[in-house]
Amino acid sequence: MSLVSANKIDQRRWQAELSLSYKKSNNRSVIARREHVGPLVVQKPFYPEGDEVCHTYLLHPPGGVVGGDQLTINVDVQSAAHALVTTPASTKFYRCDDRDARQHQNLTVADNAVLEWLPQDTILFDQAKVNSITRVDLAPQAKFAGWEILCLGRPASGEIFNSGYCRQAFEIWRAGKAELIERSALMGGSELLNAQWGMANYSVMGLMVVVRADKDMLELARSVNSVNNGLASTTLIQDMLVCRCLANQGIEVREYFTRVWQAIRFEWIGRSAEPPRIWNT
Repeated sequence: MSLVSANKIDQRRWQAELSLSYKKSNNRSVIARREHVGPLVVQKPFYPEGDEVCHTYLLHPPGGVVGGDQLTINVDVQSAAHALVTTPASTKFYRCDDRDARQHQNLTVADNAVLEWLPQDTILFDQAKVNSITRVDLAPQAKFAGWEILCLGRPASGEIFNSGYCRQAFEIWRAGKAELIERSALMGGSELLNAQWGMANYSVMGLMVVVRADKDMLELARSVNSVNNGLASTTLIQDMLVCRCLANQGIEVREYFTRVWQAIRFEWIGRSAEPPRIWNT
């Protein structure tokens, strides 16, 4: 392949990056810095809970990610600020050629700041090839709640994740020390997807982590009705509440995690939960 034709192909691939920095200004959490390259942007901030919590929706106008694409999201929440970040729809990774699709998410939270990272689910189409890394860096007194929901294939449309792969990492670091390192390597059509020691024929898995939790929050989380037609577990690792879930639909996992979030949020930060309005559309 000539260099010219290779460059033409590369020009059809998105290299998108979005950087957001939040700060507290006049008792209001605001986006102090917003920079983006390529098709990764945010709508205006919303304040359904009042000035102290800035709700932000991440937008990827192309609507999907293909081989060769790379999305990078950087979120920095400064001291005393509070940000809630979500997406208006599922993130879709389409069938790839010989190149993989990459997603890097770097989340940084200062002392006495709060970040709620609540994206909607990620859907892997059959033959998708994905490398995804989410790293959360926390100061000692920072608070973080976040989840990731991964859907393998589209069973409702008759599409099974028979080929392709997803290499996924989710890391929480505090004061420069690793406190939670999650790794998964999912291969389309592998035994792991069907085995009882793996995903047990479920096509969706979810992980939710809340940092600066306690035993009371653990009991509140365990009192929540579990996911319909799925499996869920909740545990407390030092001050990290960790919820895991397997289900057949992404919305079932999101609704379960939302119930947990609603049950514990007042105990966690003294505020009742306000689900983002975009989830209702």
